[in-house]
Amino acid sequence: MRRGGRPGLVGTMARTAVIAGTATAVSGSMQRKQAGKQQQVAEAAAYEQQVAAQQQQAQIDAQVQAALAAQAAQQAAAAPVAAAAPAAPAVDITAELQKLAALKEQGLIDDAEFSAMKAKVLGI
Repeated sequence: MRRGGRPGLVGTMARTAVIAGTATAVSGSMQRKQAGKQQQVAEAAAYEQQVAAQQQQAQIDAQVQAALAAQAAQQAAAAPVAAAAPAAPAVDITAELQKLAALKEQGLIDDAEFSAMKAKVLGI
């Protein structure tokens, strides 16, 4: 016989099992939600780091391109100066040396002056 309004041992065990099962299911669900949120936060942080790294690389690339452009402009500015130097009138070395020899033979210049002028004509 049953006592008034109280469940028996089997009923109490069944109720306890239902409560424990429900608590376990709720707890597992909450843990999965928290793990999912943590994973989303981690993925968002990784994405932000990746975007920041790409932006930094783009800035570095832009700086390198600017430096290369400046260097090319500097070389282009220096190129006409280098090209203009050979455009000076060509000196006939043989004729100059003959003139110097003639001056030396006439006694107008001495050996030291002849050697200095010869070196200048030859570019030594």
